[in-house]
Amino acid sequence: MPVEMHERPPSESVSENRVPPRHSFDTSASPAGGRLKSWFITFGSMGLSIAYYAMNWDWKFATGFVFLILIHELGHLVAAQRFGLRTGPPVFIPMMGAFISLKDRAPNAWVEAIIGIGGPLFGTFAAGVCFILRSDASDPFWGQLAFYGFLLNLFNLAPVGFLDGGRIVTAISPWLWIPGYLLMLLYTLFSWQSSDRFPSIPFFVLLMGIPRLFSLFKHRSPADQRYYDLEPSQRLSMSLAYFGLIVVLLLGLLASKTP
Repeated sequence: MPVEMHERPPSESVSENRVPPRHSFDTSASPAGGRLKSWFITFGSMGLSIAYYAMNWDWKFATGFVFLILIHELGHLVAAQRFGLRTGPPVFIPMMGAFISLKDRAPNAWVEAIIGIGGPLFGTFAAGVCFILRSDASDPFWGQLAFYGFLLNLFNLAPVGFLDGGRIVTAISPWLWIPGYLLMLLYTLFSWQSSDRFPSIPFFVLLMGIPRLFSLFKHRSPADQRYYDLEPSQRLSMSLAYFGLIVVLLLGLLASKTP
């Protein structure tokens, strides 16, 4: 699910390699109390999300689905911790999924992309475990959980705004936001026409993606340009990881889809 990052002001100069060592969670003055509050927020909002999804699914599936989202969010946390960046706890929002907020700005597009892809990597692994556990054909639970896990992570790889894919492609080419936005717009219109329900989540993604889309056409200061200046090897490795993960998720969807 999305990572809420603080955008870097144009005039701010940020060292590309120096990141202060910090804890993953911002625990303020009292580390023990801060961690307790963080996990209370996480598991409290998880409980609300499980209750919401259970209104449409059974409790068992709702619980499994929310835990898949949690594992996804932990991927972002582990990646952020790798670079010493402080984060808020995972916060779940019924129907919308979950998010974490970075309390420190990523020093460059490479770090932003690593944090962005951490969630889908963890989430894909979790969905893969569910796929392996689907051995009992009489119980479709694990197979269905795997399918929705693959679908969830694939949707988040769309290169649009605050979605994980929008963060990842900053290390490939921010111009990928344009085709990503157009594809999300077509998906939203198609979903609206083929269903009686308004596609609120894709519409919200489009709405929140507008600022980043327009930022492509603004003048970049030297500090802004340095944020996106990466080595060709970094762009290549992130491209392989990003598009390779998309292929894996598509194959997972096809393999786990029930007739």
